[in-house]
Amino acid sequence: MDFDLPAETIALQRMCRDFAAKEIAPYAAEWSERCHFPAQVFRKLGELGLMGMLVDESYGGADAGLVSYVAAMEALGEADQSVASAWNAHSTIATLPLARFGTEEQKKRWLVPLATGEKLGAFGLTEPTAGSDAAGIRTTARRTEDGWVLNGTKMFISNAGTEMSLGVTVLAVTGTDDNGKKRYGTFFVPDGTAGYDKGQPLRKLGWHALDTRELVFTDCWVPEDHLLGEEGNGLRQFLEVLDAGRISVAALSLSLAQTALDLAVRHAGEREQFGRPLNRFQAVGHKLADMATEVEAARWLVYRAAWLGDQGRPFAKAAAMAKLYASEVANRAASASVQIHGGYGFIRESAISRFYADAKILEIGEGTSEVQRNVIARSLVPTGKEMPR
Repeated sequence: MDFDLPAETIALQRMCRDFAAKEIAPYAAEWSERCHFPAQVFRKLGELGLMGMLVDESYGGADAGLVSYVAAMEALGEADQSVASAWNAHSTIATLPLARFGTEEQKKRWLVPLATGEKLGAFGLTEPTAGSDAAGIRTTARRTEDGWVLNGTKMFISNAGTEMSLGVTVLAVTGTDDNGKKRYGTFFVPDGTAGYDKGQPLRKLGWHALDTRELVFTDCWVPEDHLLGEEGNGLRQFLEVLDAGRISVAALSLSLAQTALDLAVRHAGEREQFGRPLNRFQAVGHKLADMATEVEAARWLVYRAAWLGDQGRPFAKAAAMAKLYASEVANRAASASVQIHGGYGFIRESAISRFYADAKILEIGEGTSEVQRNVIARSLVPTGKEMPR
């Protein structure tokens, strides 16, 4: 059993760390304070071939696989969670529906500019009344002679309001089957489409440099060729790409937990009380030991889930476990790190305060901790009754 990462993956991670140290970390606090989305960073990530890591090379991607993607996410997320979260949304749920279910023409038209980093992608699932209950969405798509008319509202959508946005992939109800069960479709709605409007940026607890908005569709018509895959399979398509998204958020969580630990170790070595460094006190040492152990456990849950995906083996349960554990570890590590920093951790000038504010959403986005537990429980004790994903 070999736990070493491949040489090319290590080289990729080193490149990402060097890039993040130069292009992200020095400016992250300022971007957060100004709620500024740094579009230039994503253009540079595109030049490095990092905007289509999970997309086939024939469409401008790198086809690097999930393990390499997780390694890159660790490096970017350690520098700034807002940038990494935008990259996560773009790389997984925004591009993978096109990559897996799009026609050749759709891939050339929309996937290529996303994978090359010319444009940024977004996915519209969550609504004011539906989030964990994906099947409960109310946005509708009504078929016309030559296309579809969308009506509804999406909430908490990332990347759609940026200057680099190409458009948004939207999940909508297309009707009901003979048994009265909802049918779903996935549609790509380009920027500038009549009837597609974007709200103002939402003011969030964390991820301040990530553009997040409400999207409104009012008699928004798109041609027939904007439907991705088969009508009726939209929800199934979304759930299929969601497992990769969960691994991505798990990797984002891992990066935050590691950063929280690193900042705590540094502060504990520099800060003195009662004539000695904090790291000489057993209470602080035990906190650091617990953090380090949990970070390592989270790391291998995340990488195992990614490895299973790369091997073409079932990985839904592993992805749910990785996302559940890593996101909760990130919150525990951030809290413990603030405690070790004391008053310095509570002022906004401190790096840990930014990561602490970013941590909570990790237990919510891409499926809450409660939903992850449902997924895991369903795999262990089949009940015959569908549980929320």
